[in-house]
Amino acid sequence: MGAYSKITNAFKKYPLLRGMASYSIIWPGSSLIQQTFEGKTFDNYDWWRCARYGLYGSCYVAPTLYSWLTIANIMWPGSSIRAGIIKTFVETITYTPFAMCSFYFGMSLLESKPFNEAVAEVEAKFLPTYKVGASVWPAVAMVNFCLIPPRNRVPFISCCSLIWTCFLAYMKHLEKEQVNVKTGANPIKIIKANL
Repeated sequence: MGAYSKITNAFKKYPLLRGMASYSIIWPGSSLIQQTFEGKTFDNYDWWRCARYGLYGSCYVAPTLYSWLTIANIMWPGSSIRAGIIKTFVETITYTPFAMCSFYFGMSLLESKPFNEAVAEVEAKFLPTYKVGASVWPAVAMVNFCLIPPRNRVPFISCCSLIWTCFLAYMKHLEKEQVNVKTGANPIKIIKANL
């Protein structure tokens, strides 16, 4: 049995590994895309930033997402519209806020920021990010819960998250002051005002 077959069999047997592998590519890739929009090129990309995104995406996001999807599938089994609506609703009010707070807090700590700065970043950026997420992710979640087999749900979400992670990377590197001033504004206007 060759190396490729062993990897394929491991991915089939352990869906979490597929999610971790896809997130280890998609999250740093999203960071590179966002840095390109900042005007950076190969010569001045922040490769440590990409490494942090890869570490965070593969070692934290994929396992927590896999755990959430496993729990949701146990609590509300099946792929019916009713089960999809319930899972989507619960995800929107529980996992999504948890994931966004974790992102800002965890990435700040990976940047060696002090605890109080990490908390301040969560306070400043959570609400604008959540507003955008709540308008996008429920539709993706419904497709995931109703049409995608459970073993492929983490990889499906990881593929859908490429653009979302670019947005998170953008929001992460906005100055807190910019977000604080605009917190009451439409989150889409925050993006347009800073492009």
